[in-house]
Amino acid sequence: MGTHPINLALRFLLELVALVSVGMWGWKQSDGGLRYVLAIGLPLLFASAWGIFAVPDDPSRSGNTVITTPGMIRLIIELGFFGCAIWALYSLGHHTVSFAFGSLVLIHYLTSYDRIQWLITN
Repeated sequence: MGTHPINLALRFLLELVALVSVGMWGWKQSDGGLRYVLAIGLPLLFASAWGIFAVPDDPSRSGNTVITTPGMIRLIIELGFFGCAIWALYSLGHHTVSFAFGSLVLIHYLTSYDRIQWLITN
């Protein structure tokens, strides 16, 4: 199920929401020029880590990687990425959205059980 087109589309949307969430959180942290740095810099940092650290031949990705990463470390990076987004939404006061987003992330990972098993063994 991890490579099913619907699940991959859900994953892509979750990634976009996560990037927007940390950007929104960064924007709310300052009133000055720092808000621009955080609102743009945090999503760029998260997206860079997401793209750079990958497991070679990951069936849910292109298979290419900049920094070869063990599957378990990649899984931890993904969970940290989504966990930060859930926390960012919650800390901004969007409790219902945070819960809904977290629920969708959980559903995604439960339906991607084959990919999770693959990550743990690679």
